[in-house]
Amino acid sequence: MTEATERTDAGQGIEGVLLANRDRIVRFLMVRGAGDAAEDLFQDLWMRLTDRSTGPISDPLSYVMRAANNLMLDRYRSAQRSELRDKAWGESAAMPKPSAEALLISREQLLLVEQAIAATGERPAAIFRRFRIDGISQRDIAGEMGVSLSTVEADLRKVYAMLADLRRQFDAG
Repeated sequence: MTEATERTDAGQGIEGVLLANRDRIVRFLMVRGAGDAAEDLFQDLWMRLTDRSTGPISDPLSYVMRAANNLMLDRYRSAQRSELRDKAWGESAAMPKPSAEALLISREQLLLVEQAIAATGERPAAIFRRFRIDGISQRDIAGEMGVSLSTVEADLRKVYAMLADLRRQFDAG
């Protein structure tokens, strides 16, 4: 770039830098992987940079090139997220449905879990459901039930111990 062009660019601001270096920026975007979308990305870059009100920029061409690079990084990251999302959806759609036997076993285990929770007592079962299912904090549960925080914690430990024992039975059986 010539010295005369740089002086003109500085006088015209970001728009002047974009106009004077359009071909260079488009080539940069193409080399960075934009391909046929380089022109569209240049337009996106134009919109991003001219919509902002910025103060004086000491090296406007470097600023523009950095913004172009950031635009390409954003594009790359977006493509990666999209690819991962599509892959996850594809994998979840391809998962086989559980067999009738697996469904029956799961229902039986759920019934056993519900019975184990109920067997710990009415208060521990209610505290467990409020905490784990409703998402209420232990302190709030203690206030609702008129018990101390340590009582809530003890009741939760009681239910957790019962569930851990049941889990060991499931794993062994």
